[in-house]
Amino acid sequence: MQQQRGFTLIELIIVIVILGVLAVTAAPKFIDIQSDARAATLNGVRAALQGGGQLVYARSALAGVQGNAATDPATTANQVTVSGVTIATDFGYPSAATFTAVRSAPLVATDVATFAELEATDWTFTAGAGTAVTASPALGSFGISPVNSTVDFSVTAVTGASCHVLYTDAADANTPAVVTVVTGGC
Repeated sequence: MQQQRGFTLIELIIVIVILGVLAVTAAPKFIDIQSDARAATLNGVRAALQGGGQLVYARSALAGVQGNAATDPATTANQVTVSGVTIATDFGYPSAATFTAVRSAPLVATDVATFAELEATDWTFTAGAGTAVTASPALGSFGISPVNSTVDFSVTAVTGASCHVLYTDAADANTPAVVTVVTGGC
């Protein structure tokens, strides 16, 4: 009869130690991938907002309304039509302040989707009201954050403890709209 031989206890312990070392060094890299992916997605949203804003600005320039401030959302003097939807502009760029003034409901994906093509199922859209606080950006801006993410709209530093994109209206005819990304809390 042949005697069967298995692994010794020493060999099993060595294999467990090697696997433990690999897990300790590799696991943090895999765990951080989700945070990096969210940050990269937010940078994509920033690019979509900037590109869409430029499209609206081009329409405004063609219509000759790129120098008009968005003082009254009901006036057509600062509105352009993109893909069949009327967008109020502030110095030629999409006006964050008028999104909720034109529509009595809160900011919805269709407002932003017109010029940035973002899906409501993936993002939370928050209109600005008053001054920036945790739950709301300042008037004249709107925030976009991944669904189920930690958001503090009073944080504006890139590495701040929040996960959002903030679109702020153009300050004047010589200053474009500003899109800020905060990824420290993603």
